[in-house]
Amino acid sequence: MTFDFQGFMLLLLVVSGIIWGLDHWKWAPKREEAKKRARASMVPPIDDEKLARTFKEPTYVEYAKSFFPIILIVFMMRSFLVEPFRIPSGSMMPTLLVGDFILVNKFTYGVRLPVAGTKILDIGEPERGDVVVFRYPKEPSLDYIKRVVGLPGDRIGYFNKMIYINGKPVAQEEIGRYVGIGSGLNSTGASQRIEILGDVEHEILIDTAQRAREGEFVVPEGEYFVMGDNRDNSNDSRFWGTVPEDHLVGKAFMIWLNWDSSAGGVNWERIGSSIK
Repeated sequence: MTFDFQGFMLLLLVVSGIIWGLDHWKWAPKREEAKKRARASMVPPIDDEKLARTFKEPTYVEYAKSFFPIILIVFMMRSFLVEPFRIPSGSMMPTLLVGDFILVNKFTYGVRLPVAGTKILDIGEPERGDVVVFRYPKEPSLDYIKRVVGLPGDRIGYFNKMIYINGKPVAQEEIGRYVGIGSGLNSTGASQRIEILGDVEHEILIDTAQRAREGEFVVPEGEYFVMGDNRDNSNDSRFWGTVPEDHLVGKAFMIWLNWDSSAGGVNWERIGSSIK
């Protein structure tokens, strides 16, 4: 079972908010009344510190009041602005490595309601070459990350390790053999190439010895064809189809940390790198 962090945050937000509200409108006034009655019945000198300790707010109320604004800020930021993700596989190598922690812009493609995912404000649409996070169509509880190759209405072909968009090949230029590190060592020796999708120039990996999944696909309206940059080691639209617009989470834009224990821990050079 996949842990729904956003749903968990919403639950914490609701519970802490209810506790804070009940205390403000109901429990705190009752405590104050009880404190006044106790004070009136005491024989001088009156020990105000003892009264305060006796009628202080419960610990769970104190925690709810302390954490509610923090949870609210984090929830709003993750829901509408920026959300962190971790890269668990090598399907986007060499652009993204195993152990990269990335930030995803949540409002690039529109503002959506938290948890439900319903779009309430249309801001923009994915462009060819964008690196996007989306909910996997076959199991929406899983988040995937791939590169947008085909836009609605496009005819996408993949033959002889090359992409064809509406009948025109996307040029590739080999720049050498890839040398992997850490969890990406098994990709060492792959052909490292430069490819241009739209206005985005990026690198891909091609395993010339591995047979590719080939074919031609027409992208339905409101959907997108996506592929991994590690072309022969990516579970993408070639295998399971296109991504509906309402499954989009956002556009990946920065690596804020890389941790790969197989490579010795933190890769400081990747911190702060932009994603293109």
